[in-house]
Amino acid sequence: MSRSKDQRVDVVFQALADPTRRTLLRHLSERPATVTELSTHVSITRQAVAKHMVALQEAGLVEGERSGREVRYRLTPGPMMDVAGWMVDVGAAWDRRLETLRNRFRP
Repeated sequence: MSRSKDQRVDVVFQALADPTRRTLLRHLSERPATVTELSTHVSITRQAVAKHMVALQEAGLVEGERSGREVRYRLTPGPMMDVAGWMVDVGAAWDRRLETLRNRFRP
């Protein structure tokens, strides 16, 4: 079952709500990495990093590629583009509302 755009945006925001996941994504924005490599940048166990990577993968933010026993993760831009589009839409709606308020109270 495929998710609607709103559901995809919700899943991304849920994944990004965790500061550890944001840190992991920041490191992946520099280059692809394994769980072992990523675990050197955070103060949690390698197993905890692996669980965070599952959440990021389920949100579509990363993709893992197996090479032997290791999985190397890389960012996938699609879900972030959905979120950016959502933010543009929400921002435009607020701009229209604020402009309506300004016009009501202009002398």
